[in-house]
Amino acid sequence: MVDDDPELRKLLSDYLTDVGFEVDLAGDGEQMRRAIARGMPDVIVMDLMLPGTDGLALTREVRSTSTVPILMLSARGEEIDRVVGLEVGADDYLAKPFSPRELLARLRALLRRAQAPAAQPCEGIVFGPYRLDPTARRLLKNGAEVDLSSAEFDLLKVFAERPGRVLSRDVLLDLLRGYEREPFDRTVDIRVGRLRRKIEPDHANPVFIRTVRGEGYLFNPRGDQA
Repeated sequence: MVDDDPELRKLLSDYLTDVGFEVDLAGDGEQMRRAIARGMPDVIVMDLMLPGTDGLALTREVRSTSTVPILMLSARGEEIDRVVGLEVGADDYLAKPFSPRELLARLRALLRRAQAPAAQPCEGIVFGPYRLDPTARRLLKNGAEVDLSSAEFDLLKVFAERPGRVLSRDVLLDLLRGYEREPFDRTVDIRVGRLRRKIEPDHANPVFIRTVRGEGYLFNPRGDQA
């Protein structure tokens, strides 16, 4: 956590430590560099306004050698700050003042995205009688186009790029639309149900998008029960 406000650093450090994070604190760019030299963290919280080298320059510096997720903080919260911060390599942006709970939710979302299974190149994938064409955003069944909504196509593409891997609901939400969600969000379950009705031979007994109880969903391009 890189912030020049010692009270805020302590408040957030105590809160994040209580929920299981290990937090390394820095008040400026030089302290950040020394902390990174000891070991690259899993995620960086970077204040925009810092003494000496500002957060934008430090973000650009970190991004030149690492893909570590960076959450940028700013007391201004103006659109131009958010745009510039994201353009230089920040992964998310949070305007001050904010609640520790919101910071925690953003950090967990960034970590889930960073730890999600990497997508495989998907120039076109065949499963059962289907062919998915991500460039044209079409799904063909025996040559005929299947009518999918944009949301259904996006979900199928996420699955097709990660065959044989269990994806939790939270990971799917992050891959589809980032951290924004409602408590007890069932969006993924609804989308999966709709998609199954369009691609499964028997949507009540799915073979392509299987439920892994207690963990999430798994895309099985073979379309078998194994």
